[in-house]
Amino acid sequence: MIRQAVPSGEPEVRTCAEQAYPRYVPAMGRTPVPMVADFPAQIAGGHVYVATDDKGVLEAFIVFYAEEGHVMLENVAVLPSVAGRGVGKRLIAFCEDTARPRGFGAVHLSNEKMIENLSIYTRLGHVEVGRRSEAGFNRVYFEKSLA
Repeated sequence: MIRQAVPSGEPEVRTCAEQAYPRYVPAMGRTPVPMVADFPAQIAGGHVYVATDDKGVLEAFIVFYAEEGHVMLENVAVLPSVAGRGVGKRLIAFCEDTARPRGFGAVHLSNEKMIENLSIYTRLGHVEVGRRSEAGFNRVYFEKSLA
């Protein structure tokens, strides 16, 4: 089940991020931004959705929000214990399915050079549109048209 996150669920969202991203620290040389995000503000803004199992236990989450003419997909985190089961792909599809009827023409995302994820985004129809360094992170930018 996918539902909007609630403030009382912030500790579980944070724990998921803390478990999903540490494997990238050695390659990046620093803590990835999604591990230190302002989850209370993102949840309060209605930008966080969680995927739960049939017992309501959080398995993953996604953060996305509207920008000028598109939706920015900021973060997808999946607990390592359920990785590879399609939960992240379902969350990305949910983002797209939410954006489309609201009139957004595309989903944008950036990736902090988490190499194994780059091929996932292209398989899901995202196209690389640029690379640049921001705040010390080497980012790869993607776009997917929803038309």
